[in-house]
Amino acid sequence: MHYDAETKGLPHNPLKALVAPRPIGWISAMNRDGAVNLAPYSYFNAVATGPDMVMFSSAGRKDAMTFAEEGGEFVCNIATYDLREAVNATSAPLPRGTSEFTFAGLTPAPSRKVRPPRVAESPAALECKWLQTVPLTPLDGSDASHFLVIGQVVSIYIDDRFIKDGLVDTGAMRPILRGGYFDYFTAESETRFELRRPAGGGG
Repeated sequence: MHYDAETKGLPHNPLKALVAPRPIGWISAMNRDGAVNLAPYSYFNAVATGPDMVMFSSAGRKDAMTFAEEGGEFVCNIATYDLREAVNATSAPLPRGTSEFTFAGLTPAPSRKVRPPRVAESPAALECKWLQTVPLTPLDGSDASHFLVIGQVVSIYIDDRFIKDGLVDTGAMRPILRGGYFDYFTAESETRFELRRPAGGGG
């Protein structure tokens, strides 16, 4: 079959089920007044190295995005299977001024090079300086309803328990990944395999 927005043919848009599983950026950000927001974003990924950059996409101008712009910084905390309920809880639309950290029973820990705190319970966190926000304008030229937030990674926290022989054991952290619908996946060490690129194919 072929699916598009006009003809459809399926009860739900299959895009999220096909571009999957996706890493979850658990974003903590602080505005200019010192208020902190914590929320998960499944449109998240690394986009460059040297310098390292990451992005997350916000549907509407939500607090994580506006706080990152105001404060000029944000932190991407690694969302794991053990923290899955807390990650989900921080997606709730809480009243203004309510702390997602407190609501989800999480501990804010000081970051090293940015003001927003990291999630102490998370095994790793990327401290970022905000670079730019890109409105995602659709083909018809209508106003953007989604926004791409890009940051440069300036420091990385990793729990020493997950470093083995100088390498990060990602699978041991059991990061959760987003699928389509209400589906999630985990990355497990047991299914890890290596593929060496052809000569000249990059690292």
